[in-house]
Amino acid sequence: MFKINENYLKLPGSYLFSTIGKKVKAFEQANPDRNIIRLGIGDVTLPLAPAIIEALHMAVDEMGVQETFRGYSPDQGYEFLRKAIVDHDYKPRGVDLDIDEIFISDGAKSDSANIQEIFGPDNKVAVCDPVYPVYVDSNAMAGRAGDYLPEKEGWSRIIYMPCTMENNFVPEFPKETPDMIYLCYPNNPTGSALTKDQLQKWVDYAIEIGAVILYDAAYEAYISEENVPHSIYECDGAKRCAIELRSFSKNAGFTGTRLAFTVVPKALKCGDVSLNGLWARRHGTKFNGAPYIIQRAGEAVYSKAGQEQTKAQIAYYMNNAKVIREGLTQAGYLCFGGVNAPYIWMKTPDGMTSWDFFDYLLSRAGVVGTPGSGFGPHGEGYFRLTAFGSLENTKKAIERIQALNR
Repeated sequence: MFKINENYLKLPGSYLFSTIGKKVKAFEQANPDRNIIRLGIGDVTLPLAPAIIEALHMAVDEMGVQETFRGYSPDQGYEFLRKAIVDHDYKPRGVDLDIDEIFISDGAKSDSANIQEIFGPDNKVAVCDPVYPVYVDSNAMAGRAGDYLPEKEGWSRIIYMPCTMENNFVPEFPKETPDMIYLCYPNNPTGSALTKDQLQKWVDYAIEIGAVILYDAAYEAYISEENVPHSIYECDGAKRCAIELRSFSKNAGFTGTRLAFTVVPKALKCGDVSLNGLWARRHGTKFNGAPYIIQRAGEAVYSKAGQEQTKAQIAYYMNNAKVIREGLTQAGYLCFGGVNAPYIWMKTPDGMTSWDFFDYLLSRAGVVGTPGSGFGPHGEGYFRLTAFGSLENTKKAIERIQALNR
């Protein structure tokens, strides 16, 4: 008789955004005349930039000609894209990387879930709380999280690092020593950011205790403050302790076309074993590469026109973030984020639970957000709104929320 991976049976409920989708669908079916504004899932709404579309068309035409047709991509991705990443994302910030330290993939979500496969099952995992659910769920699926404890709304072997209003959503070093540390900055869901000095302390701490930092920098393009690093490798020693995950989804609108990359420095080792080599082996075995046409589109992001056009889109979303934050503040809500990230993290009013506030906004205002408790126990009492909607819908949503308090 075959056996299943029983770790899947320990997972509570369904994935957070699947649950939200089901609740919204049920509401729409019961209220077909209501106009729903979605500011919940962090999906972009602006079309791909013209420079990217042009590159896509050219690559598609190449695929129709024998001499320029491409089949499987190289294991780590095409050299033209990896070189563009090194030259534009890292060299200008004083970070020297080899192109064989860059691994092209189809999404930071995939990589952040899959990266745990190269680590042993007994490693202790530390996460911020609240946290992007994929970090915890993927380790739970691998059996690294222990048992789910409903009364604590957490896992027995996961080390939770509270990020709350009291500590400005910046985690403190945990009392229990971790082996794997997940950090996401600018942060999803709280919208907070770390200064370079704060991040350097985490790098120093990881080196001291022999831990690896899994650094999710998917939102680095939204950083507006000078003292906030765009890459963990801007910190001294980070190549010896950190893996960085990046995405084209939020900085260039590739949520529907799928492109990302992970940086695994060759200096990062466990004893004599190179993690770069381990990830290369895993990547080559389980992944057939992002499509050629998508990698050409990714290359176009780094062209002069691509940079100008995507920066304009980021500015558009960050203006939405300003509209949300200022509008909610005027309505009497306590808000965070929206300065270095496209997320606004707000305190729920009158002691409401985050799911009660979700239902309240949906039923009374027709606005969808994300309950903070879905990101972990310390997310209870908070609520996330995204800036990825249209400006028109963003303004309408805030007007509806403000009207609830009149």
